[in-house]
Order: sequence, then structure tokens, then C-alpha cells
Amino acid sequence: MQYNITAPQELKNTVQLPASKSISNRALVIHALSGGDVLPENLSDCDDTEVIISALKNNPYEINIKAAGTAMRFMTAYLATREGDEHVITGTERMKHRPIHILVDALRSLGADIEYLGKEGFPPLRIKGRRLEGGQLDVPGNVSSQFISALLLIGPCLRDGLTLHLTGDLISRPYIDLTLWTMREFGADADWSAYDTITVAGTPYRQRSYYIENDWSAASYWYEMMALSKQEGNVLCLEGLMDGSKQGDSSVRYIFSLLGVKTTFATKKEGIPTTVTLRHSGRCVSRLEYDFVNAPDLAQTFVVCCLMLGVPFYFRGLSTLKIKETDRIEALKREARKLGYVLYDKNDCELYWDGERCEPEADAAIDTYEDHRMALAFAPAAIRLDSLRINNPGVVSKSYPKFWNDLEAAGFTIMNSEK
Repeated sequence: MQYNITAPQELKNTVQLPASKSISNRALVIHALSGGDVLPENLSDCDDTEVIISALKNNPYEINIKAAGTAMRFMTAYLATREGDEHVITGTERMKHRPIHILVDALRSLGADIEYLGKEGFPPLRIKGRRLEGGQLDVPGNVSSQFISALLLIGPCLRDGLTLHLTGDLISRPYIDLTLWTMREFGADADWSAYDTITVAGTPYRQRSYYIENDWSAASYWYEMMALSKQEGNVLCLEGLMDGSKQGDSSVRYIFSLLGVKTTFATKKEGIPTTVTLRHSGRCVSRLEYDFVNAPDLAQTFVVCCLMLGVPFYFRGLSTLKIKETDRIEALKREARKLGYVLYDKNDCELYWDGERCEPEADAAIDTYEDHRMALAFAPAAIRLDSLRINNPGVVSKSYPKFWNDLEAAGFTIMNSEK
């Protein structure tokens, strides 16, 4: 399937953003570990969250988490603690090539019974749940924060608690902080005890009702649209976000201020979801340098936005992009070239554009590589192009199932055709 997207002349709309899948997935695992009866409210309806809900509700022997990396990491740790249960956990072909050995090694050192059923170090896994005692672990800090979060989530259920010493450079710290914050919302005693050490007491979670904030990652694509629109009088209202949010991608409001987007909160009461209004300030930097080590999921959005604005950039902190749903660095280079932009990468963690152009492909169509963020990040480019074609647009269901409906409600025209 292929979508041909045409943008409206003006942007004036109110958007009900999806719930945060990052918080939803953490809260669901904590809810299960607490033995709670009532699910958290406003759960995300995306694929990544649905596979966790299904696994927890149905408890099948074989759990297929499809392309959900968060689910693979979190459920692996969760299942390792389910004394007396046995499961196989698997996913898509791409998931079977995403490394998980660091998490498995850590769980095994805690006493977990986990076996590789395919290539060593990669899913699928056979997990026999048992009581884990806990203790101290050294874990690399420069790998996916989901490994660290997975271990932290089960910490309160370990008899001796858990102490994690993070070695090397630490990446994606806001996601670790989000995990700790969500854990404390359910009564856990968990926090940084030193700059490189996290201590979790063996104090069980408590059951409670819980409401999930909407998703700042989803908000980033509407920020991108506002940055690209530039038309005076354009206004977008995004519902269900919090000032002072613990979501790492809430930094999008600060970064986009450099590209001319002004953010206004209807209320700034802590912990209260509110409406965020976006307008264009008319001012934009001539070059953008930024380290995305703490918010790597925003990188694609800013790459596409800067290209469309003609703003050269140098982005660092992108090491985890190589092991996401696709190799996002290579995917961005290939798809940008289709539109006439030549990107370069360096050291497997840096991506830059110095303004170099090439001949764009006639009738170019953006490939999405089974990666939701490729579709989500490129779609707003239609504002600066006559139209834009995107292949396999259904990948957005991984995090933002109603994205195309929301675009149409905002005035975009979307024509569906076969490739």
C-alpha cells in the first residue's frame, strides 16, 4: 500500500494525541507485578502496548511480541520472575536480529533460567520463571536503556532488591528516570544512589489506580508541521500533555523553539494533563547542532525538518539508531537522497548535512523499513513539497495508530493506492 499526501494551505486544528506508550508499557508491567485488578487508565492503543496487554491477559506459552522492542525487553525480565511458569518469547524477523544478550546475561547472573532457541545472543528465548534473589549487577550504560529499565522494573520483586552499577557512558538517561518515576508512583523505593548507581529496595509494589499522560513523541510530528508551515496565523492545539513531564521526548518543545515554534501551556499545574498550543514565532537558527543521546527517537523528526527548512545540521548521540526497527541512520541517508539531499554519517553515532544537494528521484516514494518513525517523520515534509508518497504507511500502528486520521482531520489529503 502507498499513500500520496498533500498538505493544506493552513494548519488550524486540535489534536487528541495518543497515550504515551513508554509510560503505558512500564505501568502495565508494574501493574502485573503488583497483582493489581484494575488496568491503568488511558492506555496506549498502539501495537507495542497491545502485545503486552495480550501477553499479560492470555498468558500463552508462546508470546509473539512482533516488532515491539520494549515488550521484548520488559517481558523477558518479567517472565524470568514468574515462578513455575515457562514461556517462549519471539517476534518478527527483524526482532530476531536485535541483540538481547546484555539483558539475558544480567538476568542469568540473578539466577534466571533463559535459553536461546536460535542464534546465541538474540531472540527467540525460552524462559522458565523462578524466584530471583536480587543483588548487585554491573551493566553497560551505553546500550539500550530498555535493558536497564527491564531490570529495574523487577527490582522491587526481588528478595534482596537490586543495585545496578552502570559502567561506561550513560545514554538515554531520561528513559531510565521515567522508569524510576513510574516505579515510585506505585510505591517502589528506587532512585539514584550515586551518579552511576541505582538502588532498588526489595519492597513490593502497591496496587493503585493510575492515569497515563499522552505522548510527547507523537507531539513531535505536529511540532515539525508547525515549523515547516511558517504561515502566519497557523495554530495547533495538542491535548493531554503535562508541563514538567517525565517523558524524555518532552525536550522537543525546547529544541523546536530553535526552529521557530512557540509552546504555550493552558495550565502549568504539576501532574495535570492540559492543552499545549503551538504557533510559529517567525525566527529560526541558520544551523542546528544537537546531541540526541537522551532523546534518540526524536532524531528522524529533526533530520527531515531541517532538510525541508534548508537548515544544515550536525547531530550526535545516535548510536542506538543502528539497532532500532531498522538501521535508522542508513534509512535516513537513503530516503533523503531520494528527495535530493546528501547526508553523511560518522562513527556510527553522528549524522550531518552541510547543505549538499543531488538530483531528486522523479516520483520518489519514501520507504518505511517496517519502522513507524520513518513514516511519521517524513509525512510532514508534504508541507514543503507538492506532495509526498509513502510506502507501507500502516507501520504507524506501532506507536500512533490514528496518525493518518489525525492528518486528514487537520486538512491533509491522503490518497490510497497500491505500489
